[in-house]
Amino acid sequence: MTLLLGAHCIDTGGIPMAARRAGNGGMRALQIFSAIPKFYNDKVSVKPDRLARFVEALDAAGIAPAHVIVHAAYVLNCATPDAEKWERAAAGLAKEFERSTALGVGGVCFHPGAATDGDREAAIARVSEAMRRALAVVPASHTRLLIENTAGAGTTVGRTPAEIGAMLDGIPAAVRPRTGYGLDTCHLFASGYDLAGSRAALTAVLDAFQAATGEPPAFFHLNDSEGALGSNRDRHVRVGDGQIGPAAFGWLLQDPRAQDVPLILETPQAHPDIAEDDDTPDAWDVASIARLQALAAETSRDG
Repeated sequence: MTLLLGAHCIDTGGIPMAARRAGNGGMRALQIFSAIPKFYNDKVSVKPDRLARFVEALDAAGIAPAHVIVHAAYVLNCATPDAEKWERAAAGLAKEFERSTALGVGGVCFHPGAATDGDREAAIARVSEAMRRALAVVPASHTRLLIENTAGAGTTVGRTPAEIGAMLDGIPAAVRPRTGYGLDTCHLFASGYDLAGSRAALTAVLDAFQAATGEPPAFFHLNDSEGALGSNRDRHVRVGDGQIGPAAFGWLLQDPRAQDVPLILETPQAHPDIAEDDDTPDAWDVASIARLQALAAETSRDG
């Protein structure tokens, strides 16, 4: 079993430092921001020297670029009916895809956004259109554009297998392999999927997403949930410290679909104020990864 465990590492000092922290923590995968996530960044490019330092740091860390995920900006709402905001979001997504392709990473994950007018079908179509535009901006790359499921708060789209499947159905067949999706465990639980109920229940959730999309997830975000089942609260806590509990993570890691894809922690950090020149891995990330490895090895647990 090949488990590519990693984390969204703090990039204080730049993304090469995030790679160094991941490597020093023995991680096999990494998630980063390519630009400040609270801005659209529709005009931000990757400078050659930054690219060279990042590639060098990944190589030293022993992390394959294919196992790196870039998380797109949180402000992008590719589902919005507001034409001006949609144009800005679509441009931001396309620029993110361009930056991430330049970095040579395996994928870009993004939150689809919200149907603020309540028309979910039209919102889903707008997400597909934003993805098509991004793919057209970068006509050839190994980087994939990946939808992340949502916690289901308000009018956000992308909570259900059917909605993610519909977004991907809007991608032309010729470029469909360049797209995909990933699943966040906190978002699944918060949106009403009882991952903690039993191994069979968790497997059924993964089966439903695979049936609706025609493929398994391209990555997982391994986050426990502060909120209760169906709360729609996107509040991450460390694995085993939330409402999901440790057993479900063991079941997930023993599923074949968790093999050979990035498995990323997005949980609180012990030292979020780390110095720019400090490449020490976060202690909580290291401990969480060790716990996940132990859970994956507990093959006798059957829920």
